[in-house]
Amino acid sequence: MRVGITLPTFEPTAAAALARSREAELAGIDGVFAFDHLWPGADKDRPALSLFPVLGAVAATTRRLRIGSLVARLGLVPDELVIKSLTCLQELSGGRLVAALGIGDSKSLSENNAYGIPFPSPAARRASLAAMLAALGAAGVETWVGATSPATLEVARAASATVNLWDVGIERLRTEVDRGPTSWAGPLPGDPRAAADRLMELREAGATWAVWGWPRSVELVTQALHLAGIRTSEG
Repeated sequence: MRVGITLPTFEPTAAAALARSREAELAGIDGVFAFDHLWPGADKDRPALSLFPVLGAVAATTRRLRIGSLVARLGLVPDELVIKSLTCLQELSGGRLVAALGIGDSKSLSENNAYGIPFPSPAARRASLAAMLAALGAAGVETWVGATSPATLEVARAASATVNLWDVGIERLRTEVDRGPTSWAGPLPGDPRAAADRLMELREAGATWAVWGWPRSVELVTQALHLAGIRTSEG
């Protein structure tokens, strides 16, 4: 199982995200991931850095780290722009990209409404997802789909994309692992021992990746990995 972390992108500048990326690479963590939101949660007054330039900067300042979207959301900009942005990141990073896609849901609808961006039907968004997965796959980009709905999961599996589940329990993870490659992402405990125990559960359940959402520090992640007996890319 590979282990990644999410970057602090709900900040006014990219300084913290770039610093954490460098720390993660030195520590041997496998990858860093960035969110794709116009603001964090329901707080419209807080900043949110744009996904693609942040990952471009990380690609330019690291050599080994996998870089990923978590997730690039369909419907905010034209599909062709998302595809072009992701394939450019693949080239900039020397093939290190994980392109995780999502079709959005009721929680993200307010972002579209705030700027008058149309929000197509779920069926239309799933059709876009299938076309984008095909295009990215043809370009040699590793693809994930963040989803829980059965219809969207079927699109992901039909395209041989990895399914990414956010903060689900072990039994739900095992069920999806039985169907194909599945990664897990979400918050982990702030205590290294408790986080290590959780990581071991995720590994034993068959997760291909565990992406630690909002870790307090890279040092906490490396402590938990050591306690869990999970080797980093440097070790």
